[in-house]
This record gives sequence, C-alpha cells and structure tokens, in this order.
Amino acid sequence: MSAECSSYLNADKVLVSGFSCPRTGGDARAVYCCGFQDVKYCCDDPHSFFPYEHSYMWWLSVGALVGLSIAAMVLFAFIITVCVLCYLFISTKPHRKLDTGLSLQMAGKTSC
Repeated sequence: MSAECSSYLNADKVLVSGFSCPRTGGDARAVYCCGFQDVKYCCDDPHSFFPYEHSYMWWLSVGALVGLSIAAMVLFAFIITVCVLCYLFISTKPHRKLDTGLSLQMAGKTSC
C-alpha cells in the first residue's frame, strides 16, 4: 500500500515537490500522506495531524492542571477568608446603639 503526497507551498512559500509514501529510508509503516496545506509527511495513521510525537502535550496538560489547581485553591482560600471576615464583622457588631452620653435637643429651644 502506498499514498501520493502532492506538491505544495510551505510556510516560506517555497514549492515542495510531491512524493510517495512510504519514503525511501523512512518508516515502512508510514504509508499514508498526512499534514496540512503547507506541510505534508508520511505517517502510519491516516488521522494524524502532526509530524512529531505528542508527548509534549501531556506535559502541557499536567502543567495546566497543576496551575489551575493552584489557582482554584488560592481562589477558594480567598473566598473562605472573605466569608470568615464578614461573619466576624457582623457577629462582633454591637446589637444596640451606643450611648454617647450626649442628650439631643431640639434646635431653637433652650433648656434651663
């Protein structure tokens, strides 16, 4: 089984001539033509999109999960802190008005 990759213009606008898969000296299992309009290569999976291993994506996923977990914990701690501070503020607030020791008088009247 073999496949033909047609010629294409790469990202630098250079014409790359067509070739057949598998390539001479390449992996004999790479019998499919894979890639995009600006990069084509032989691969062993007709649904492959990238000409390199995907192991780096695993580390990106782990890094993203660790970062998101840390951000979630910080946000959770912030929300808990705000809730505790609000509760303390409300619970320690006096329930009745404080007596300032001053008597209120009507304006314009004097007391003897």
